[in-house]
Amino acid sequence: MLPVHWGIDGTVDRYGGKFEGLLLMPLISLGIFLLLIYLPYLDPRKANYLKFEKVYSMFIRLIVAFFGGIYIVTILYAYGVVANTNTFIMVLVGLLLALLGNMFGKLRPTWFVGIRTAWTLSSDLSWDKTHRLGGRIFVAAGLLMTLAGITGFTWLMIASIAGLLLGVIALFIYSYLIWKKDPDARSSRF
Repeated sequence: MLPVHWGIDGTVDRYGGKFEGLLLMPLISLGIFLLLIYLPYLDPRKANYLKFEKVYSMFIRLIVAFFGGIYIVTILYAYGVVANTNTFIMVLVGLLLALLGNMFGKLRPTWFVGIRTAWTLSSDLSWDKTHRLGGRIFVAAGLLMTLAGITGFTWLMIASIAGLLLGVIALFIYSYLIWKKDPDARSSRF
């Protein structure tokens, strides 16, 4: 039996067999990798992927590396090398958010990648400004979460998650406000 799930306090609350403990995460990573490779072909705005091809390639590698990191932490915990998974998971999630946020300003409008609201998808201005602000929010929340993982301060973890949630709500509203002011915006379904 191998640990496969941890509670919020970092203690194992579920164990699984060898398949679940050793193979499920790599299979999920492979599935996500293949999905991310295939998604641009399904996107009505597939031509835009060429405008940020290097960033999208880095995005795919980052997501796969994140799942690989979680897998490694899980295996190290099973072998007794890592005692507290919360520290590593918080750092991994924080770094993921910060690095994704750093990419936001380089994304072009697509249906599958980025901050997709009815307004960002119908206004290039709304897309650009929302992603610039969103990048800052994600980087800040990611750095706070990384710091929370390193220090172990629960209040900092809560602050980073709350900040991210409030930031996402603010981005939703912000994307609408920018769309409303954009004279070149296409009509939205809202």
